[in-house]
Amino acid sequence: MENRLARLEAVQTMLLDIGHLSASCTDITEFIGAVHRALGRIMYADNFYVTLAEREDGTVRFVYFVDTVDDGPSPDERVRLASPEQSPTAWVMLNKQPLSMTADEERARENGSTWGTGSVAEHWMGCPLLDQQHEVLGAIVIQSYLPEHTYSEEDQALFALIANHVSNALQGLQSMDRLERAVQERTAALAREVAERRRAEQVQHALYQIADLSASAQGTDELAASLHRIIGELMEAKNFLIALTHPDTGEISIPYFVDEKDREAPNKRFPFGIGMCSWVLKTRQAQLHDAGSFARLAASGKVKEPLGNTQIASWIGAPMLVHDKAYGVMVVQSYDPTVLYTKTELDLLAFIASHVAVAIARMQADRAIRKAKESLEKQNAALNQALTQLQEAQTELVRQEKLASLGQMVAGVAHEINTPLGICVTATSHLVQELKLTKEELAAGEMTEESLNGFFDVVDQSLRIMTTNTQRAASLVRSFKQVAVDQSSDNIRNFNLCKYVGEILLSLQPKLKGRPVKVAIDCPADLEVDSFPGAVSQILTNMVVNSLVHGFERDQPGNITIRARLEDEDTVAFEYGDDGAGMDADTLSKLFDPFFTTKRGSGGSGLGAHILYNLVTGSLGGSLHVESSPGKGLQYFVRFPRKARRAENPAILPA
Repeated sequence: MENRLARLEAVQTMLLDIGHLSASCTDITEFIGAVHRALGRIMYADNFYVTLAEREDGTVRFVYFVDTVDDGPSPDERVRLASPEQSPTAWVMLNKQPLSMTADEERARENGSTWGTGSVAEHWMGCPLLDQQHEVLGAIVIQSYLPEHTYSEEDQALFALIANHVSNALQGLQSMDRLERAVQERTAALAREVAERRRAEQVQHALYQIADLSASAQGTDELAASLHRIIGELMEAKNFLIALTHPDTGEISIPYFVDEKDREAPNKRFPFGIGMCSWVLKTRQAQLHDAGSFARLAASGKVKEPLGNTQIASWIGAPMLVHDKAYGVMVVQSYDPTVLYTKTELDLLAFIASHVAVAIARMQADRAIRKAKESLEKQNAALNQALTQLQEAQTELVRQEKLASLGQMVAGVAHEINTPLGICVTATSHLVQELKLTKEELAAGEMTEESLNGFFDVVDQSLRIMTTNTQRAASLVRSFKQVAVDQSSDNIRNFNLCKYVGEILLSLQPKLKGRPVKVAIDCPADLEVDSFPGAVSQILTNMVVNSLVHGFERDQPGNITIRARLEDEDTVAFEYGDDGAGMDADTLSKLFDPFFTTKRGSGGSGLGAHILYNLVTGSLGGSLHVESSPGKGLQYFVRFPRKARRAENPAILPA
């Protein structure tokens, strides 16, 4: 009874000690160590460990591990939490229940497999460490490898009680531990941030200096010396060189070289493919090497004929690239084993090299611009003269095109007039012959009433034929005369648009004759305009000719629709469309370009639509919009003032 009371007093003392330790200790490992020592005063505790769960990544840390047989992991090592079937510790944590197990019970497990990774204990006892929300903090475990030391039910109850008090204490300690770790991590992060910001300021200052150099330096030597000084402020750079590429000769030159071992560069100019500079340019990547990797590159044949002193301790080289174009290489190296470059210096040199490449490219571009400017100034006068000649030639070509169009109309009208005139000649010849026969019959006294009536019928029929065909010829001549005069002049006059469109189409009848193309006109009969009839004639003529040449094949049936109306009191809307072949977007975008044609060598000059555009926007003072797609024909939408005013300066033809 006295032993039991003494043990209860020891347990009570231990629980009080745990409370005091949780308030006084700031280190979790130190706290658990004190718990272990106190636990050893009330039960066998030579083998004892505590795990804590890391909730953010599902791992555990064995923050305290004492064992007479096995070695435990490091307190800072994070171990992936096993499944309950793989480890008794995981079973306790995941099931949130205490577990007591003897060696015989463990061996009696299904399949006889070992539960856990450590040695089999004679008696193993573990309890979960839970917070106030019943979430797992970890596990506390005590075990014995000796048969004489096992744990009774009372021991198990005491151990569970102690685990509960340890859980309460750990919550506070973990909060403090997390806070301290957060403070330490934030402090370290701030220190890194300050260092990075200071480094960034240094780099930014270096870049400002490089930018100034590219604008002020007179030559490569001055630029290279200043770069060496700037880079020396950012890293150890006692040994420094700049290599430049020469694509025209396939060589590399060394305009700047400073080295502790060599006073001058061993090779100031050498073919591409030799030395480390060639290797950097070939890979187009910054390189970091020590003596060993340097020697391996040479031994493998990747670097041919290493130049200079090869007894290096550390070497970095970065290509100077702009849009994948190589301008050269920057190299910094060290012979001192205490000065070894890292990836930080490598990235910094590569960053600076890219900006130096831009500076060199800018300097080269400035020189090229100066030379080009001098050349351009010499060519400017010649170009202006050529432009003037081109404009004059273009104007002459347009004039010739208009005259050619008028000439074609003359030939067509002449051919068309020839038909009615030929009929008239034939009718006249027939009438003369009939008259001669009638006279002979009358002189012979053989004239009868029937023959006289027959002669009168021939005269009547011949005169009707001659009247009809002479009227047709007169109409053609009148239409041709008006249209021809209009096309050859640029006077403004009042005319009926609908009637004038009919006259133009009549003059185009020779081109439409024999083609299965129907023309429909939709125009108010009273639409009067004060404008340039010659421009209207030329515009409509070019539209129709373009449809016949480009829109329809020779025997292809089709339709042309011409509409005109007053859009408002002062604006005429003139629309022309065909249902021919049409054109794609690329061809449509070039429609009004001079000399552009899809029928080169087949009667297309490439000036028809060009002239059309200039007449609409120039002479008529209007606007032109065109729509087309393959197989859908082509439509022109023209808007021009009802009353035109002569422009003081003729429109310049678009080039």
